[in-house]
Amino acid sequence: MRLLIREHAFSWTDRFHVTDEEGNDRYFVEGEFFSFGRKLHITTPEGREVARVEQEVFRFRPRYTVLVNGQPRAQIVREFTFFRPVYTVEGPGWQVEGNFWEHEYRVTDGGQPVISISKEWFTWGDCYTLDFSDRVGDLYALAIVLAIDCIVEQSNG
Repeated sequence: MRLLIREHAFSWTDRFHVTDEEGNDRYFVEGEFFSFGRKLHITTPEGREVARVEQEVFRFRPRYTVLVNGQPRAQIVREFTFFRPVYTVEGPGWQVEGNFWEHEYRVTDGGQPVISISKEWFTWGDCYTLDFSDRVGDLYALAIVLAIDCIVEQSNG
């Protein structure tokens, strides 16, 4: 399955518009302007919040929690390494690999890809293609990718 994630180019907060392959609205994502730690709210087109991504503050290594319908489902952590960034998705025990600065990476479960993300170049505002297996679910895949994106942005300064 596939989702397209488009970032709003001129916004004070993180804002994304998420559609399916046919262009149907699936989700809207908006960050909080004033918050202690970064928070992203994922809502349906009708405006009902279905998931949240929250930064855990006062941590040595960046860590974000994914909450789906108010319940913690996963934590995304940047591991301590010297040469290249390594991320893990605690909860399901997945690994993240690829080129994070170019937004070309995938999430694997025992070496098998479950989520992959790629950035489309030469678009107005950032645009990403998110491919995921049916067993993951679109909301869960979207929330995990948003958390990884937050950590990459935070690490890049």
